[in-house]
Amino acid sequence: MRAGESEDVVRSFRDRFNIKLVHRDAGDLFFGALEGVTDPEVKRKTIGRLFIEVFEEEAAKLGGADFLAQGTLYPDVIESVSFTGGPSVTIKSHHNVGGLPDRMRMQLVEPLRELFKDEVRVLGRELDIPEVIVGRHPFPGPGLAIRIPGAVTREKADLLRRVDAIYLEEIRNAGLYDAIWQAFAVLLPVRTVGVMGDGRTYDMACALRAVTSTDGMTAEFYPFDMAFLGRVASRIVNEVRGVNRVTYDVTSKPPGTIEWE
Repeated sequence: MRAGESEDVVRSFRDRFNIKLVHRDAGDLFFGALEGVTDPEVKRKTIGRLFIEVFEEEAAKLGGADFLAQGTLYPDVIESVSFTGGPSVTIKSHHNVGGLPDRMRMQLVEPLRELFKDEVRVLGRELDIPEVIVGRHPFPGPGLAIRIPGAVTREKADLLRRVDAIYLEEIRNAGLYDAIWQAFAVLLPVRTVGVMGDGRTYDMACALRAVTSTDGMTAEFYPFDMAFLGRVASRIVNEVRGVNRVTYDVTSKPPGTIEWE
């Protein structure tokens, strides 16, 4: 998860909606299972399997659960499986669709499965769900693991959290959050030479991604001005020890996907 995100979710459910939410930190389990895993599809399926296993363990402590409710959207289905059984190609397994294990003890309930994100937001506002939740940028089920190409480690995830937090903070400060469909940072599996003070560094590079879209099926990169990108890059390399180079992704969808993996 991103920096402070788990706490925000718990606070929303317990305080705003008065729901008795059970929160479990299963980080050690996930990082252990992902050790040495580099294939994006294996990552997604591993995370999907563990997600269900942890959910079933916690449900069993409460006497069991008959249903698993998920916010699966139509683009997730299109990219993961053929919705009508046709010949469409699997682009990537979203953990809540193609990434779930074949055998589960619960029945899936997916009320939003045939809706696009913009339609879901209209529905959310109709239901008076707070705008901070309705307007939140999409976040992938597998979380930061698919924003770390290559092997995933706790150290890399911590680096990425700090980079991502700075990027999103600057976007909000500039009043651009609501103009952007999705914005995030990616920790690249390369090291680059840099200079800090009088010393040489050999640290990680990162990429920034921001796109505009209506339904997530197509997207265009957001045209930040160079002063904004320069300010973000300067903060990242000066405040995040371990990252010494920042790039900006200007690929549209298609041919690229919004996420990197």
